[in-house]
Amino acid sequence: MSNELYKPYVPVDQPMKEISFKAIFLGIIMAVILGAANAYLGLMVGMTVAATFPAAVIAMAVLRPFKGTILEENLARTTGAVGEALAAGAIFTIPAFLMTGVWTKFDFVKSSLLMLVGGVLGVFLIILVRRTLVEDAELPFPESVACAEMVKTGQKAGSHAAYMFWAMGLGGFIEFFTSNNGIRVITPYARTVFKIPGLSRFTYLDGDNVEVTKSAGLKGRMFIETPAANAAMAGVGYIIGPKLAALTFSGGVLGWLFLMPILLLISGELGTIVTSFDGNWTDMAISAYNSQIKPIAVGAMLVGAFYTLFKMRKSLVTGIGRSIADVKKSRTGVETETLRTDKDLPFPSIVIAIIALIIPMIILYNIFTHNIGSSLVSAVVMIIMGLLFAAVAGYLVGIIGSSSNPISGLTLTTLLIAALMMVLMGQKGNEGIAAVLGVAAVVCCVAGVAGDMIQDWKVGHILGGTPWRMQVGGIIGVVAAALTLTFTLQLLHNTIGIGSETLPAPQAGLMATMSKGIVGGEMAWPLVISGMLLAVVLILIGSPSPMLIAVGMYLPFRATACIFFGGVIKYILDSRLKRKRLLQKGEKSLKTSVYFLLQD
Repeated sequence: MSNELYKPYVPVDQPMKEISFKAIFLGIIMAVILGAANAYLGLMVGMTVAATFPAAVIAMAVLRPFKGTILEENLARTTGAVGEALAAGAIFTIPAFLMTGVWTKFDFVKSSLLMLVGGVLGVFLIILVRRTLVEDAELPFPESVACAEMVKTGQKAGSHAAYMFWAMGLGGFIEFFTSNNGIRVITPYARTVFKIPGLSRFTYLDGDNVEVTKSAGLKGRMFIETPAANAAMAGVGYIIGPKLAALTFSGGVLGWLFLMPILLLISGELGTIVTSFDGNWTDMAISAYNSQIKPIAVGAMLVGAFYTLFKMRKSLVTGIGRSIADVKKSRTGVETETLRTDKDLPFPSIVIAIIALIIPMIILYNIFTHNIGSSLVSAVVMIIMGLLFAAVAGYLVGIIGSSSNPISGLTLTTLLIAALMMVLMGQKGNEGIAAVLGVAAVVCCVAGVAGDMIQDWKVGHILGGTPWRMQVGGIIGVVAAALTLTFTLQLLHNTIGIGSETLPAPQAGLMATMSKGIVGGEMAWPLVISGMLLAVVLILIGSPSPMLIAVGMYLPFRATACIFFGGVIKYILDSRLKRKRLLQKGEKSLKTSVYFLLQD
């Protein structure tokens, strides 16, 4: 988009309040809340929901009574939405420190430092290519354009905040009355009994347990667990739509109802589970699933992640080339444009800040490895991959939107490179694993924040926001989220347990498995290779997303079922809306035909 054709919603020469206490304060609150909510959601189902749209709706609803301008709303949205992006980067990597046994609990200082440095680096690195990306007419920025249109429409006809707050209240009501953390007057588990040969009588004792009497007269108790009524997971299914929800659910069916019985039969454990209802059979089944099916899912996710990157190879190469070219241009630090809508933070200050952020990471990596050489190598890998993937993430967001930003694949690439470097440096054990995860955590946060920022800056570009003010807002949002997310993660771990069936944290599990497998030599390679071959088969038969199927295999079955339920609801409502529009169109055509007939 050339400057000659660029006409923002708010004219460049129109004075309008943009940075204000109420805008920044609301942005900080949204960054903390949206970050915490997406951390919980991501740990539960392995995906987060882009916060640009809800943050825009909330900003319009809250600031409108205080006579907030559209640019104040824009700044509040930019500040608040980054909390979700940082949460996505954090939950994909930080919990892996626990899952590998490197930490026994979340280290507040180290966790916050990793998120803080990664998030702030994401803001600074994407500034280097901001102008190139947002002014490129070939990049459609689908979500940014949609959000900008929604904001502009809201200025005239009011926002749709009532619908969002109504849905939030309904979801909270369902969660409060069905979860263990609420009063639980409604059991979230359906009383489903599968008829098994040799069992003659079932007697319900309560909502979760069934007394079983076998024909031989032996008694036992079994726990029946079927899809939980979880509003958050159903909401994820609704957002991603019926096709992607069905793909995720198919992974659950493939893993839980197809592969697990076969592997249990081969191992001889299936007969034990069927014949011994002693209260521990569910633990046996879950243990078998964790030890045999999850490694297969990890292998499938590994191939799925790289296949996603391979499909985007042309965009990746273009993004890398543009990044290098734009950084070369910006070395002069000369501002060719002085318009308000063209001003970024000063280039020299950005470079100094990036260098300053590398220093604490060298210190942290040295604490991890106790080896200055390994810590320097880790820092070099971190900054190179961070710069590269910040530009790649920004470019991909310009094409497909931040909701589809493949940061897990980019992070996995970083993790593999860092792990191989640690092996070459002779860094093994928990020290090497910690360094690898530390590098991956920073780069993951960089990619997540960079993608979110460029999307929000494109919205601001359309609305007429000032880049350097939005960049300051993004940094403030990152700091607020980074200093509070560790408390959220620790609370979730203490109350629910990260890595449990309720919060399986699939991406973090993948990172933990790969880092331990390469650096620590603890990898169930036959099962992982089986999963890789399974993903290859899915690719060969034309599966739209092997990665989603693999994630569905990794998640608890109740999670994938709820996601599928949300997708079905989306399909039903969309079908009804489509039929209604067709009827309205038909009625309009009929009235027009009747009118012309009468005229004749």
